[in-house]
Amino acid sequence: MSAQRFLTALIIGPAAILLILFTNNAWFALVIAGSLLGGLWEWARIAGFSSRLFRAVLLALVALLLWIIWHLSWPWLWTTLATLGAGWWLLVLFWLRQLTFAASPTTPHAWLKLGAGLLALLPTWAALVALHDGTMRRHAWTLLALLIVWAADSGAYMAGVRFGRRHLAPSISPGKTWEGVLGGTVLALLFTAGGAWLLDVRGLKFVLLLGIALLTVFFSVVGDLFESLLKRQAAVKDSGAMFPGHGGLLDRMDSMLAALPWFYILTKIVFRI
Repeated sequence: MSAQRFLTALIIGPAAILLILFTNNAWFALVIAGSLLGGLWEWARIAGFSSRLFRAVLLALVALLLWIIWHLSWPWLWTTLATLGAGWWLLVLFWLRQLTFAASPTTPHAWLKLGAGLLALLPTWAALVALHDGTMRRHAWTLLALLIVWAADSGAYMAGVRFGRRHLAPSISPGKTWEGVLGGTVLALLFTAGGAWLLDVRGLKFVLLLGIALLTVFFSVVGDLFESLLKRQAAVKDSGAMFPGHGGLLDRMDSMLAALPWFYILTKIVFRI
């Protein structure tokens, strides 16, 4: 499984970097929208909507909504959506403390979880597109945001496998450990320091960027745990089987859903990007 994870990451990583750095914002928005719609397809199934027809109609409606938002191009709308998403993940912290909340497979609970998915996926699209829009420097900031999340995820996996002893949330995800979180945080901060050097971020702003990275890592863990909770309630191991060794689309983006709106909002405030 580790070899599968490595080979899959070897393909996905460079492709994502090329997409971020060398495509205009329209193509970037389109590809990200497609990925998030794929994640929504899996999220709806985990939430309890097994009907393919229902999920197809849902994706069509959300795609139309994204098209409308794109063509409106109201700057305040992008920021509002990202802020809404960031705020939503604060509420998820309370959900994670009540593990039986909405756990039973009822129709109201399915709709509640679907609403949670929309509040996770749409703001992430808005945050990424708004962050990417502009010059190559904006593209570099977008890449840094994703590198922080990827580093946190990869560092947590490697440190957890090698040093993991104390479970982080055994009732939600028995494989996650505090040692893994620490390893992921250290690796993410190293990537942040490298990104700061390349982006010419110095002095107080460098310290603030490290703080933003810490919050980004924190919420990446929250996003990962929340998806794990939903999968546990749905009695499934992975959201899908698209990526060998990694699971489905949602399994690859769960950390980003919580982390990226926070990264965008905080960097917009601190760095005016």
